[in-house]
Amino acid sequence: MQNIPPEQSTSVSSERKSYLFPLILVTSLFFFWGFVHNLDPVLIPHLRKAFQLTDLESSLVDFSIFIAYFLMAIPAGNMMRKYGYKSGIIFGLCLFALGAFLFIPAANTRMYIFFLGALFIIACGLAFLETAANPYVTILGPAETATRRLNFSQSFNGLAAFIAPIIGGKYILTGQSLTDAQIKALSPQDLEMYITHESASVKGPYLILGIIIVVVMLLFVFTKLPDIKHEDEGNPTKISDAWKHKHLRWAVVAQFFYVGAQVCVLSFFIRFIVVSAGITEKNAAFYSGLAGLAFMVGRFAGTFLMKYIKPNKLLMIYAVLSMVLTLVAIFGTGTITIYALIGVAFFMSVMFPTIFSLGIAGLGKDTKMASSLIVMSIVGGAILPLGLGYISDVTQNIQYGYIVPFICFIVVFVFGMYGWKPVDHIVKRL
Repeated sequence: MQNIPPEQSTSVSSERKSYLFPLILVTSLFFFWGFVHNLDPVLIPHLRKAFQLTDLESSLVDFSIFIAYFLMAIPAGNMMRKYGYKSGIIFGLCLFALGAFLFIPAANTRMYIFFLGALFIIACGLAFLETAANPYVTILGPAETATRRLNFSQSFNGLAAFIAPIIGGKYILTGQSLTDAQIKALSPQDLEMYITHESASVKGPYLILGIIIVVVMLLFVFTKLPDIKHEDEGNPTKISDAWKHKHLRWAVVAQFFYVGAQVCVLSFFIRFIVVSAGITEKNAAFYSGLAGLAFMVGRFAGTFLMKYIKPNKLLMIYAVLSMVLTLVAIFGTGTITIYALIGVAFFMSVMFPTIFSLGIAGLGKDTKMASSLIVMSIVGGAILPLGLGYISDVTQNIQYGYIVPFICFIVVFVFGMYGWKPVDHIVKRL
């Protein structure tokens, strides 16, 4: 066994302590963006009912959020290369809080487009947070445990996935279950009162969320965060420099399809099981919370299993199981479809952080730009749900729309089997 000199041991111990609080603080961000994302399964059926939207129109909620990632990821990466991770995080939190506060005037105007605008601004902030937090966690500690560390931090995203639908179901869903036919039969005055009532229910939750985010932002302002420097970081990294890495290109594609799958499965969860299992929205919100719990448990379980199973192999196993359960959800009826989707939530839990960490592995000075490119690929969450909504509207059956996430899981499987492999000179550094 190699003896470590006392001064080196002290240095390592001191470095780990200096990383601990920043790691805790940055990990909290995973919870907050997970929380706002997992209000979407409640917000989509709520706005769909209030504004009499089709499934395709209601999918614009996801489009407004995830198109922001595509537009803001490169600016976020450029900002962090110039000013550091801390600046990017603080700016992202400012946008996050602003978007949350804008839900109040959006509710006052009672116009769907303003809700979409508020969500877009929130998502611009989230693009900065995710571009910073994901790679930051991987470098706050030993490289060999980067994937497990990111999965652990992402587990708090899963905790939010459990809590958010329950809170949203209690405080956003009004319990006023009118059918489309009943809404169309309302007089203009009654319809106006109905829309006003449904719109107003979002004010309180998003106001409180905005206040909490301001407090978190102030914590970051007054906390010293280590800004890790990569070798040769003085030389600006171009998109082309990062894009030359084959495993990064594969990760961008895989993340595009994975995020599309996650958004399809979780954002339409309540709408799906109301149709497939014939239950009320309030009960469906409870099951949506269970799906979030499964997502969280899956993250912690995946972090543990990666001690014994290589990340890419675990990714392949989980992708196959997700495909099988998605088929059960598509062709099944009743309660089995609910538990099939909860199972999908469990098995897709490790996909985002695993794809992310494998995609940026060994990239050194290209890490920040690579992170931006992978965050850009989150635009899959904007585009692929439109396909689900279109199929649902055309077939008059939302279950058939879930063929979209089924195809996505095939792509994730291929990445785990083949696309994750870095070139030889990177492998030697890992």
